[in-house]
Amino acid sequence: MLALALLLAGGAVAGCGGRATTHHKPGTSHEQASGNAGTLLTTDDGAGHRLREVPAEGAPEVQLTARPDSEDGWNLQLAVKNFRFTPDSTGGAALRGAGHAHLELDGRKLARVYGPWFHLPAAQVPEGAHTLTVRLYADDHTAWAVSGKPVEGTLQLTATPGQTGHTHASTPPSTSPSPEAAQADRTVTITVRDGKVTPAPGRVEVARGERVALHVTSDRADTLHVHGFDKELALPAGQEATLVLTADRTGLFEVETHASDLVLTQLLVR
Repeated sequence: MLALALLLAGGAVAGCGGRATTHHKPGTSHEQASGNAGTLLTTDDGAGHRLREVPAEGAPEVQLTARPDSEDGWNLQLAVKNFRFTPDSTGGAALRGAGHAHLELDGRKLARVYGPWFHLPAAQVPEGAHTLTVRLYADDHTAWAVSGKPVEGTLQLTATPGQTGHTHASTPPSTSPSPEAAQADRTVTITVRDGKVTPAPGRVEVARGERVALHVTSDRADTLHVHGFDKELALPAGQEATLVLTADRTGLFEVETHASDLVLTQLLVR
């Protein structure tokens, strides 16, 4: 009996260091499912996300810079220190130095950011002077903080009339599907109007390896994001936009919008 107990204990320890198992969120390890870091404070970031305090030494840091894009808007760079982006484990537990970012314009959330670069369309920035803020969050959506203040970076951004539109916008969108979309195995068509999603968000079952075309029309400029695949697509106001991806991994993946923070559907890949 003692030998059997030792064998079972050894197997449990080995399992924690191995591959993710089915009782975890897809894309997370056992450590990510149970880990924790810092001290959870009663204060929040102003948007309902509680602060997670960590010591200043070795704490995450972020600096934000912007470069005008040659076609439209700006390319933002998030230079981070003591931090890594972990899009595959969003929704898991908090591990120090890991997570994602939120991008705000004048205090209004524009998007979640899952990597060091993000394209900000000019359509999302009204003409005039603005403050862009990027803030770092843990996988459990708490905000990393030092001395009671969120870890963030800011910059001043001025949108001129020449940047608030692009010649492509004057070209009527084509109603014919792209060759890539036409070759998709599964097509999902979604409309967002007045904050409501049609059809109502549900699950779309997809076989691993299938190509999925997401046709999305939003009544306001936004950004589409597919969790787990780290795919994004700008959604011009009132125009259909199409994202095609290959479902090359199994699990349950949310498709959401950044600015309106809406879940459009879930891809269940088997």
